[in-house]
Amino acid sequence: MKTTYGFFQVSETEKQVHINSVFHSVAQKYDLMNDLMSLGIHRIWKKIMVNRTAPSKGFEWQSLDVAGGTGDIAFQIVEDSNLKARVIVLDINSSMLEVGKKRAKKNGLDGHVHFVQANAEELPFLDNTFDAYTVAFGIRNIPRIDLALKEAYRVLKPGRQFLCLEFSQVQAPILDKIYESWSFCIIPAIAYLTMSNKDSYQYLIESIRKFPDQNTFLAAIENAGFSRVIYRNMNFGIATLYTGWKI
Repeated sequence: MKTTYGFFQVSETEKQVHINSVFHSVAQKYDLMNDLMSLGIHRIWKKIMVNRTAPSKGFEWQSLDVAGGTGDIAFQIVEDSNLKARVIVLDINSSMLEVGKKRAKKNGLDGHVHFVQANAEELPFLDNTFDAYTVAFGIRNIPRIDLALKEAYRVLKPGRQFLCLEFSQVQAPILDKIYESWSFCIIPAIAYLTMSNKDSYQYLIESIRKFPDQNTFLAAIENAGFSRVIYRNMNFGIATLYTGWKI
C-alpha cells in the first residue's frame, strides 16, 4: 500500500501529498458523505467498535483515535464513558482536525477530546500510554501501515486493546457485484452532486480495492506484536472490525 494511490503507483512522498490534498478537499463534508455513501450504516459499525472499546466509567481512562480528525469516534467514547474518558484525536490533516475541534466545542466536549496533528507512523507519545487505540476507515490511507501498527503496539499499555475498522472484501455472491456498482458508479456521482468533487472519492473507492483482504491484514496486525487477533465482518465484509491485544 505504501506506493499505491488508488490504482496508480507513486512514491511514498507523493502518496502522502496526494492523500493530504484529498482530505483538505473533503473535510467540510466528510461526515455528510459518509452518511450518504453508506446509507448511514457506518454509524452502526462505529458504534459496534466503540462498544468493543468499552471505555471505563469509573477511573481515569485515555484512548488514542488515529486518523479520526472529525471526532465522531472520540465523541462516542467520551459519551459512553459518562464523560470520564479522555481521548486524543490524532490526524495528519489540519483541515480534518479543524472540523473536529469545531464539533467538539459545539457539543461541549472540548474539555474531554484533544486534537493533535501528527503522523501515525511516528507517534509523539511515550511507550505504554493508552488504554485503547482506535482507527476507523483511516489505516488504508497511511503509506507505511506496518510502521503505524508497530507504533500502535508501542503506545498501548500492556493488556490493552487495538481496534481497527476498515472497508474490506465482500464475501457474498451477488452482493459483491452490487457493491462494486454502487462504489464505482453511484458514490462518485454523489460526491460530484454534493461537493463537485468526484476525483477524491474515486481515489477513496480505489484505495478500498487495493487494501489487503481480511486474513492478510490480520496477519499484519499479528506481525506488529499483537495477540489474540480476530476480525468480525459486518454486512458480509463491506466493513471489518479487527481487534488485537498487547499482552
